[in-house]
Amino acid sequence: MTPKQILDSFSETLMRDERILSAQERALVCTLLQHAKAATGEKPEMQEAVRAVIASAIGETVAQRAFAVLGGSIVERLLEESALPTTDAAGMGFPESFSGTKTLREPQPPSPGVKAPPKGPPMQTPGEPQPPSPGVKVPRKEPQPPMRTPGEPQPPSPGPVHVPSKPQPMRTPGEPQPPSPHLVRTTTASETSAAVAARPAVLPAKCVVLDEFLSPQELEELTRFTIQHEGDFSASEVVSPTANGGIVDYEHRRSRVLTELGDHQDRMLARIKAVLPEVLEKLGMEEFSISDVEAQVTASNDGDYFHFHSDNGSERVASRNLTFVYFFNREPRQFEGGELRIHDARLEDGVYASEGSYQTIVAQQNQIVFFPCELLHEITPVNCASQLFADSRFTLNGWLRH
Repeated sequence: MTPKQILDSFSETLMRDERILSAQERALVCTLLQHAKAATGEKPEMQEAVRAVIASAIGETVAQRAFAVLGGSIVERLLEESALPTTDAAGMGFPESFSGTKTLREPQPPSPGVKAPPKGPPMQTPGEPQPPSPGVKVPRKEPQPPMRTPGEPQPPSPGPVHVPSKPQPMRTPGEPQPPSPHLVRTTTASETSAAVAARPAVLPAKCVVLDEFLSPQELEELTRFTIQHEGDFSASEVVSPTANGGIVDYEHRRSRVLTELGDHQDRMLARIKAVLPEVLEKLGMEEFSISDVEAQVTASNDGDYFHFHSDNGSERVASRNLTFVYFFNREPRQFEGGELRIHDARLEDGVYASEGSYQTIVAQQNQIVFFPCELLHEITPVNCASQLFADSRFTLNGWLRH
């Protein structure tokens, strides 16, 4: 192998080790590089300079962590190769090879004409294992997080990750309500065949929010793509636009969707996979294998809304596990409303009903929200004075199936 091939192989090995470079940090570096590329435009010398600076910083961080991990591995191997520690009469732990009576460790009479050395600890022969000194801790044989030197800068996260604030009260009087005031929905049934006993009695509202999820260039391309494909949007269906038996119900949901997203779906999925372990950990969900992904762009204009519901409440969509909603719009923003509300729910007679409290996420440019599919949620009515399609509230939303 050439030196470059050896280095490339070594780099690939380090990238797969979460102790060296976490998935979150890899996603951050990718975002930084894309931002740099977009900012420098058609100036390759500037792009190369920025990449060199980032590469140098990453190299130093990876080297420090790799040395720490390598040192820990060597210590563990030495411990494994030596015998189990025992305790001598003085209570000091020594390797078993030192516990017996060894002639090499017995005091020897001095040779004629040679002064006897002062009394002290027995000397060790070259290459003989050294017993640990008192107060020196032997590392435990378990993975440890990479050590950081004092003052070492900590790697930033790809954006603030937070759970929204405490539950808020229900709708205040005078707040715009969806059309058909005679229709009152207080519960959304989960129609799966799973036994009721296996479902939790309470579903508290929870979500993870990430800001600045795409680079400015990617955001601009997605917005332009969406507006250019206005003619390809169709009326939103209840359940799923791709599931058999989906129906249009304007009393429950009103908006328009686009399901053919081209490269934008692949790009979004790649970003989601990069942060997925962190998101699942913060949501308290177990990691799962993604069997399928559904994605669509949803356009909500003046008067559009979606009554509260769950995303896996029927047999056709029961395998949905995680919902994601990415917000974007044309600047300057021309709409109001369209808040995402995730409800606290309780199981009553086999169906989940809202407890009357919820978390509110106000749509923000270039922000993404993740939450479990079984949570009840709704989209409040959108107010868009111009009623132009390009001024709509847009989301690239979808579901990961297990």
